[in-house]
Amino acid sequence: MSLKGKLIGSVEVKCGGHSVHDVFHTKTHHIRNISPRLINHFEIHEGEVGKIGVVVSLKYIEDGKEKFDKVMIKDINPQNKSITWKVIEGDTLKLYNFFTIITSSEDQWITIIFEYEKKAEDISEPLSFLGYFLSVIKDIESHLLEK
Repeated sequence: MSLKGKLIGSVEVKCGGHSVHDVFHTKTHHIRNISPRLINHFEIHEGEVGKIGVVVSLKYIEDGKEKFDKVMIKDINPQNKSITWKVIEGDTLKLYNFFTIITSSEDQWITIIFEYEKKAEDISEPLSFLGYFLSVIKDIESHLLEK
């Protein structure tokens, strides 16, 4: 059994994928206000929002438990509207040697890709984290449709 994995999820959004991408890219610091039931804390530690190298920390609720992660933007690709985040500290790295989150958008779709390496074979795939991430996207969609 391989310890490396890739998990992909896509969700349709009525507000347009470009709008959700814009929130992830230039308004990340607003997600806490958009989805307060899922994100308790957001803090910028280094760099500027929307720029490669920015380091932010999040406290979030996944499966009813508060968790903490610190992430850094590793890449931004304006052509395919994608952002690559690398988890650099926190609860996720207790289970995985590395964990990367890639968000991309097109038309009415947002795609999330997790690339990771589990620390042990008995660690499950990050399905609940994918569900959490898709719920945040739906909260962003609702917020954008209210405007």
